[in-house]
Amino acid sequence: MERHSLIACEHCASVYRWHSLEPGEAAACERCGATLWRYSGLTLPNWLALAITGLILFGVANAYPVAALSVQGMTSTATLLDAVGITWRQGHYAVAIMTGTVGFGIPLMQLLALLWVLGPLSRGALPYGFAGVVRLLGLLRPWSMVPVFLLGVVVSVVKLAGMASVEPRVGLLAFGALTVFLTMLSRLAPAVIWRMAERAGVVPVHIPEMTADTVLAGCHVCGQVQTLDSDEDPQAMHHCRRCRAVLHYRKPDTLSRTWALLAAAVIFYIPANTLPVMQIRSITGDSAHTILGGVVELWQLGSWDIALIVFIASIAVPLTKLLSLGFLALTLQWRSTTNLQQRTRLYQMVEFIGQWSMLDVFVVIILAALADFQGLMEISAGAGAASFGLVVVLTMLAAMTFDLRQAWDLEHASEWHADHPEAAAGAPAGNA
Repeated sequence: MERHSLIACEHCASVYRWHSLEPGEAAACERCGATLWRYSGLTLPNWLALAITGLILFGVANAYPVAALSVQGMTSTATLLDAVGITWRQGHYAVAIMTGTVGFGIPLMQLLALLWVLGPLSRGALPYGFAGVVRLLGLLRPWSMVPVFLLGVVVSVVKLAGMASVEPRVGLLAFGALTVFLTMLSRLAPAVIWRMAERAGVVPVHIPEMTADTVLAGCHVCGQVQTLDSDEDPQAMHHCRRCRAVLHYRKPDTLSRTWALLAAAVIFYIPANTLPVMQIRSITGDSAHTILGGVVELWQLGSWDIALIVFIASIAVPLTKLLSLGFLALTLQWRSTTNLQQRTRLYQMVEFIGQWSMLDVFVVIILAALADFQGLMEISAGAGAASFGLVVVLTMLAAMTFDLRQAWDLEHASEWHADHPEAAAGAPAGNA
């Protein structure tokens, strides 16, 4: 008989047993409505094939130009690495480091790490350094921004189409395909990979024994549910018994850290929107463009759809994240227990939209690489670009630091559902 491991909801801390699902089904938390896990008909060899294909596409996407720009008989092409390199040579080191890391370095590390663990697992073996590599995957997942870069290329092409001849190249198509594969592979959260290892029989299934003096805590990395002494400080530091990651029953100093990161984000938000994010030097004169100015320019060119996308990603999303996280922190500080499910969905929305604000920063470096015609036209990042990138990073860190479980703790103590298939298995996501 198969032993079913436990899973803790990362939003409200309720605990359930893993159960098999049917095609199209998802398991949702009965308490907060968050999705716990989804059905997947893919086997380990299938996931391995996706990762191999993703790595091949990654190589093609970065080896070939994403677009070509022609002006007065001169043609300029650019890859992602070209864009990062030109930005670095222009002296905008912070922008180059940020975009190179989230657009190239982290996606490459993510694919290599997936191949490292999926290859041996598909053969029924435990990979060397399995716990550490999977822990690394968990750290990398939120920061892989290939889809944002792809949208940045599209916006750049539309912007340049009004002043010169722009032609999409093979790299753009490869990035489109890579985005699809990385989106599929993003379902391989660390807890899912550990579950695969359990089902492959290479790691044991651990079922903790509850007593009156213990509480259950789920590891945020590998997902293993384990017991802690109930009389300890909830913010005391432990180590996961399985993957050795740092483990807290509740995140320490969540409010003070969240407020500090939000305050820093607000400070950088002001220059990000008032200082130019892009500077253009041409034979007709120099000009500087803010984020809002770029939206207006796209609208005047007739590209209202792209203008709307840029407005949402670069203006509405950062402001929404700041206001939403501020609201969540305030309600926790005021010890409010109202509308907890709605606040959970708000937090999930903040997590989902987190990285898309990096769009304008990618647009700037792509334009700088394509419009690199010495003496005719040059585009470079402005002072606001680095500030805007820092706003994205700080708000994402604030969301990661915030502990929504503490809001649910105020309602009543986290309950242990030893076996609740009626609530978890087969319930549509968000409807349980």
